[in-house]
Amino acid sequence: MTANGGVSFWWQQLGVPEQRPALDGDLDVDAAIVGAGLTGLWAAHALAAQQPGIRIAVLERRFAGFGASGRNGGWLTNSVTGGRAQYERTHGRHAAIAQQRAMDDAVDDVIRWAAEAGVDADIVKGGELEIARTPAQLARLRSAHAAEATWPGTDVELWGAAQLRERIRVDGALGGLWHPHCARVHPAKLVRGLAREVERLGARIYEGTTVREIRPGLAITDRGTVRAEHVLRATEGFTADLAGHHRDWLPMNSSMIVTDPLPRSFWDAVGWRGGETLGDFAHVYMYAQRTADDRIAFGGRGVPYRYGSRVDDDGRTQERAVRSLTELLHAFFPLAADVPIAHAWSGVLGVPRDWSASVGLDRATGLGWAGGYVGTGVTATNLAGRTLADLVLGRDTELTRLPWVGHRAPRWEPEPLRWLAVQGIYGAYRLADRHESMGGRRTSPIASLADLISGR
Repeated sequence: MTANGGVSFWWQQLGVPEQRPALDGDLDVDAAIVGAGLTGLWAAHALAAQQPGIRIAVLERRFAGFGASGRNGGWLTNSVTGGRAQYERTHGRHAAIAQQRAMDDAVDDVIRWAAEAGVDADIVKGGELEIARTPAQLARLRSAHAAEATWPGTDVELWGAAQLRERIRVDGALGGLWHPHCARVHPAKLVRGLAREVERLGARIYEGTTVREIRPGLAITDRGTVRAEHVLRATEGFTADLAGHHRDWLPMNSSMIVTDPLPRSFWDAVGWRGGETLGDFAHVYMYAQRTADDRIAFGGRGVPYRYGSRVDDDGRTQERAVRSLTELLHAFFPLAADVPIAHAWSGVLGVPRDWSASVGLDRATGLGWAGGYVGTGVTATNLAGRTLADLVLGRDTELTRLPWVGHRAPRWEPEPLRWLAVQGIYGAYRLADRHESMGGRRTSPIASLADLISGR
């Protein structure tokens, strides 16, 4: 029987940790960080490393890595959330290139840090491979290659069906797009190791502590009030739970399944020896990795959004999401059809209304924020955390001059418009995928209309 929930397979594999002690009354610090996911932990790490002795309190409702940081697909990739074109329009081409270069560097920064800190997170830098399985997907893949090839730092390669089969044999695959700036990672091992390093540097992590409200100089919790010159919001998909932030970012659900370990005969037939992460060009796209212990972790959209921006408690996902992901996994790899699905789970990621991630600090209030990664957070959190540290310390650096710094997205519509829009958009994407599976060579106009409505 497939396990479901329990936060994630990644945490169940390690063992869900016991909570660190909660905040015990009021506290005065230099920096209060709300959220002990990767954003908050990277910010704490950078601050503590650059300014020894700084008093940092990281406040977490459950435990470090409870949210998307411990549930994601394990893609440490260089994708710029929302694309580079937005920054070219607002800041010019050089700024857009700088954003891409910074994301490229962040991939390597995480890998280098893990090696130096002795954190074994099953990291293999095998690149990112996205495939096409229908003629319409292949047309989008080729168009994406042509567009990406005009930018430095993307380093994309277009693979035909034969070259693709030499690397990974996906049933029905027509072609692939590969780039080297991506690594497979075990998410829970990464965030667990980072939390330990943050504590070693002197920051305090208070778990089992719910922040109700953020004000200038204050983080108001159920365990006491933390007073700080800087209060940094690093809550990503859980941002809607904070007073005054309900419509800032939409908590989008993403679901995953993972198989039992697959036999050597499967890997001899399929390949996938290079540690590549695997995605596709469907509108309701999937993402996958071959784990260190020879499983396939396979993800995609389940029920995309819960009414009223509600978020889950333990990562349980809907049975229909488990069925649809299992069916797609077996369509990709028919030889895996007899291997049991070991675990299913879900998590929420933060989606800004304009699909653009951001990081910033209001110097007048001392309030900072970072997030809205829309699924690129394993890497973007590292860049955002280091940028937040530079902003807090008042440093003018290449990071603080990046074009995503200071960006503010428009707020999401109130309910029921928000729920209706998301359900309609993802219903349209699923319908478009079904139409394209019948052999059409162009992107379905249904998907183009959904893109227009969603603002993507």
